[in-house]
Amino acid sequence: MSFTSSHEQQESSRPKITLQSIQQKKGKQRITCLTAYDYPTARLVDEAGIDIVLVGDSLSMVVLGQENTLAITVDEMLHHTRAARRAVRRALVIADMPYGSYHLSSEDALRNAARFIKEAGAEAVKVEGGEKRVGLISRLRDAEIPVMGHIGLTPQSLLLMGGYKVQGRTLGDIEQLMRDAVALERAGVFCMVLEGMPREVAAMITAEVHVPTIGIGAGPECDGQVLVLHDMLNLTFAPHAKFVRQYADVAGNIRQALESYKADVEAGTFPGDQESYHLPADTRSALEHISERKRALRK
Repeated sequence: MSFTSSHEQQESSRPKITLQSIQQKKGKQRITCLTAYDYPTARLVDEAGIDIVLVGDSLSMVVLGQENTLAITVDEMLHHTRAARRAVRRALVIADMPYGSYHLSSEDALRNAARFIKEAGAEAVKVEGGEKRVGLISRLRDAEIPVMGHIGLTPQSLLLMGGYKVQGRTLGDIEQLMRDAVALERAGVFCMVLEGMPREVAAMITAEVHVPTIGIGAGPECDGQVLVLHDMLNLTFAPHAKFVRQYADVAGNIRQALESYKADVEAGTFPGDQESYHLPADTRSALEHISERKRALRK
């Protein structure tokens, strides 16, 4: 007789998400994507039936407390990707290539990307940038490494952009974004993230390319959507971006739980009898007998 967890039973009835199944959703079914950075959150995201688990470099800010995404290292990203991958049974797991891991040379990029696949179990990697990433993406594809593209507001370009600013507001910028999207498709990305751009521009790109587009701050016309898990659950300690919809106040729930725990400990109501272990009756009886003998001897 074999025993399986409820998670395994549930996931066994759902087909595994693959690159091909993501591509087949284009124009037919909306694609869901969320970030996750550890075992418990990745497991919950997977059990919810989300299509893509993205181990994003946003963990630099929402988990590690950094000011931006530039500080996180390859080793840190590998650590969190491994943790998330252990939890996932159905979703497609994609790892962000952090800043500096693919910017210096194609050899470095190939080596680092291969580590995400080989050591961390990622099923694809994500790189930021448009036309300038064409050669890199082609080389990664030649090495059998699937790539998700990312254009528009690219957080790793924070310094050049002068902050987190919406992209594609002028005709020249729109033309560049269109060129970037077409270039990524031709280079072989299986899908692409469109971030921080007017919905009209995202709609044009989505209609132009034959690969799925995943929007974040890019309007509802994209083929799918992605959010940072901590943003949608109110687990960040900064103002939310305009495009974030808060689905739960987990921070509020945690605060309430912590305050209740503190009050119970201080009042002596935790732990109670129901949270305490008890001796077996025969052992307790023997201890009582020993205590009685000691009291008698002291008399």
